[in-house]
Amino acid sequence: MTENRMIKALMSEYHKSTIDLKQLLSRISEDDFLKIYDYQTKDPDCKSIQTIITHIVQSGYTYINYINTISKIEWREYKSTIANTSIGIIEINKMLNYTEVSLQSILHFENTEIKLWKFETRWNVSYDFEQLMEHAIVHVLRHRRQIESFLEK
Repeated sequence: MTENRMIKALMSEYHKSTIDLKQLLSRISEDDFLKIYDYQTKDPDCKSIQTIITHIVQSGYTYINYINTISKIEWREYKSTIANTSIGIIEINKMLNYTEVSLQSILHFENTEIKLWKFETRWNVSYDFEQLMEHAIVHVLRHRRQIESFLEK
């Protein structure tokens, strides 16, 4: 059985998307991690680096949960608040590892089958598999830039 190269490539890019984020986190002081940077936002996930990192990890589990519906793997909600940068890096790695292990259950599918999968999200957007994985990758990149912007202030 050949493993699906598209899935493997997307997972590889997902890992790569977190490299700069984890390096950035490793250089952030605990005070900067906890500091409120955006008092104006109504989005509670975007007030501090802590809330952003917690949001990235929570979202990562949500993305793979949707994909796991294909294999009937139980939904795994992430409800923790990440307390510091070290734990943030650990939790990002755990989320990525969980995603990679979960994707093992669908590696045998052909792209023609995968293209038929649709995921209706709780934020009212419909994705196919590839779009959902690409969204997960870009989600990390966008929030890394947001954190960099916070630190420039």
